[in-house]
Amino acid sequence: MQIALARRAISPGSIDGAMGHQSRAALAAFQRSQSLLKSGDLDTNTRALLTLDAPIFTTYVITTNDLAGLQPLGKTWLDKSQQSSLAYETESELVGEKTHANPALIKKLNPGVNWNTPAPGTVLHVPDVSYPEPQDKAAYVMIHLGERYLEAFDVESNMIAHFPCSIAAKVEKRPIGELHVIVIAPHPNYTVNPELFPESEELQALGHKLILPPGPNNPVGIAWIGLDRPGYGMHGTPSPEQVGRTESHGCFRLANWDAEYLLKLSWIGMPVYVEP
Repeated sequence: MQIALARRAISPGSIDGAMGHQSRAALAAFQRSQSLLKSGDLDTNTRALLTLDAPIFTTYVITTNDLAGLQPLGKTWLDKSQQSSLAYETESELVGEKTHANPALIKKLNPGVNWNTPAPGTVLHVPDVSYPEPQDKAAYVMIHLGERYLEAFDVESNMIAHFPCSIAAKVEKRPIGELHVIVIAPHPNYTVNPELFPESEELQALGHKLILPPGPNNPVGIAWIGLDRPGYGMHGTPSPEQVGRTESHGCFRLANWDAEYLLKLSWIGMPVYVEP
């Protein structure tokens, strides 16, 4: 079910083979798009329409380039700012993000692999997931704060993507109403401003901004879509399994693969409607 939804750009979150809140929300979004009873349950009518046109699993071969690109993540902000890239730390993390899956599922599907020292040429059993290539830009985006999801629509108000998202921890930092896209940046760096992280003793002691290099473990992941409210945007995250389960400083945080797809759908001036 999760894979069938994901192939339609209706994300159940990190694919893990378990029926949780995000899977039910994705299923309900599919039901709504098909004019079915929006129950969030895989009932007979839903199952009849949620078809698969290819096997759910495929193979992935670990390459020397995969392993050469891995890099431990620094423990401090200063350490991270001095790295060449905020790259994947482990092969299971890399493969998980490429297949929209929880690394724990990747390991479960491949019990014979030594994940401490994976060998080049190792063939992995993985979910076969990719989003459909966009036919056009989205007309607008809607963010539902209460249910913690983001959806993109075409000019006829047909849903073309559904993604779980994290929202601001503090209610006063959750903007309501109409915003607009003003910046579209793939693979961005990230400026760490001590003023925005008063809880960080390290940054307060440092007393100046740091610039972190791009990479999937960058605080905004691999895509930044800036909005016309200073400091706000829709972006990726280094922790896709936590999307919708933890809260942000104010931005709308998506799994990297969802942020990357949303970037393809976005355009300067695109309306973003934020609802309670």
